[in-house]
Amino acid sequence: MRLEYPAKILLAWGEAISGHAGLRDWLMKNGYPELGIFVFALHLKADARKWLMENGHPHLMAVIRGIEGDDEALEWLDRNGMQVLRKVAECGGDEEALGWLLRHGHRELAVLGKKMWSVKMKIEEDHQDPHKYPQH
Repeated sequence: MRLEYPAKILLAWGEAISGHAGLRDWLMKNGYPELGIFVFALHLKADARKWLMENGHPHLMAVIRGIEGDDEALEWLDRNGMQVLRKVAECGGDEEALGWLLRHGHRELAVLGKKMWSVKMKIEEDHQDPHKYPQH
């Protein structure tokens, strides 16, 4: 289970989360498939969520579930010594978590958490917008 990445990989991941398909695909083909697949899982793709769980990346799935409001996922991150990832999952909706990340030198992860949160809120907004559904 990889938990640390070079800064340039975190930057590429952030851009992939924000919608840059080319960087998402590059991550997947260049040794970071979990980060590319994370983007699909963030967008509710069931096969990507399953892949993360079955290929040694339950922590990444727990971050997504935490952003979605799953307290058990957040508690799982705590129990497994991944408090930083818990704060990443929480920092979009919790100023204290964002501040904690910044105070502890995790600026890149704070930015990533905010991007993840933004994507999840857009997905939620789209699901609530009746204009986004096909008319019958």
